Amino acid sequence: VQLQASGGGLVQAGGSLRLSCVASGRTVSTYAMAWFRQGPGKEREFVAVISWSGSRTYYAESVKGRFTISRENANDTMYLHMNSLKPEDTAVYFCATDPELPVYSGGRYLDPRQYTYWGQGTEVTVSS
Repeated sequence: VQLQASGGGLVQAGGSLRLSCVASGRTVSTYAMAWFRQGPGKEREFVAVISWSGSRTYYAESVKGRFTISRENANDTMYLHMNSLKPEDTAVYFCATDPELPVYSGGRYLDPRQYTYWGQGTEVTVSS
């Protein structure tokens, strides 16, 4: 599986962006998919996860109510709609997937080590 993330850029605080992650090589329609981010000098952190059907989604507290994760299984594509962006959202955003990871409250989806496949990242910069 190869993942290609795109959609990053420079935006002012309060603005919006939509990130995309396209999978190729094998369908990921039955896989959980997630977004992580890594800010300057910081460790990679969980942002959001979506189950294969899209019926379950979980978010980091820092983005809850501002970001929305979604997917289109027919196109093997995942999205992250980011609204009300803040300077602290500045980071490289990575998409990830794993064929065996379940998505449920309190699950292992928070841990980046649980994901087998990663995209290359797309940079988001939010100016104040």
